[in-house]
Amino acid sequence: MASISLKNVAVNFPIYGAGAASLKKTLAASVTGGRFGKETGVTVVQALSDINLELRSGDRLGLIGHNGAGKSTLLRTLAGVYEPSAGEFRREGSVSSLIDPSLGIEVDATGVENIMLRGLVMGMSKKEIDRRTPEICEFSGLGQYVDMPVRTYSTGMMMRLAFSISTSVEADILLMDEWLSVGDAEFTEKAEKRMRDVVSKSGILVLASHSPDLIAKECNKVVKLNHGRLEAVDMEEYMAEVAERRLTA
Repeated sequence: MASISLKNVAVNFPIYGAGAASLKKTLAASVTGGRFGKETGVTVVQALSDINLELRSGDRLGLIGHNGAGKSTLLRTLAGVYEPSAGEFRREGSVSSLIDPSLGIEVDATGVENIMLRGLVMGMSKKEIDRRTPEICEFSGLGQYVDMPVRTYSTGMMMRLAFSISTSVEADILLMDEWLSVGDAEFTEKAEKRMRDVVSKSGILVLASHSPDLIAKECNKVVKLNHGRLEAVDMEEYMAEVAERRLTA
């Protein structure tokens, strides 16, 4: 049974070799929304603070908030990329992270070699990767290009490969930063169908998005991140606001 539990979780990033004043100036310029503090004499960016969250199978959680509010940081924490600086984090079930499907693609490696590399990072065994490779190659539609270095690919071809790999594994928990799409018209229809299948088979979905319509369509719960802190959102009120916005658009 898939589950996620965060109790008073904080994520801090230590910054070495720079003063807090210059960092605050940079932060203000970039509108990242983080906060600064001191930890044993070292300046830290307080990316997440006092996060409490409980999710069970069937939950479809939408993450909303301004750029730099902490949405991507929370997703990466749930994926295990970032370790909490404080608090308690528990997760049950396999995880598929579609935060950045092209992350980790080696441009000097071939498409087939990248399937192996990404598969290992995603937790698959070599035997499982070997079994899935033909289907991934076929779904990507890259033909003989799968045996060529990725640096010879167009951007659309690289996204096809990354998408095909990232969505090849069913998982109990699915983490997404915006709805994953591929801007290749020829590939779009089957990519959308694949995404629907992946989402429907996941026990828990956590989706960060700036699209109210997407959140209303895909999620049954919503929380807002504001400067690294979690704020509760009433789902009925949120749905009503989205409906009203559609009527006045």
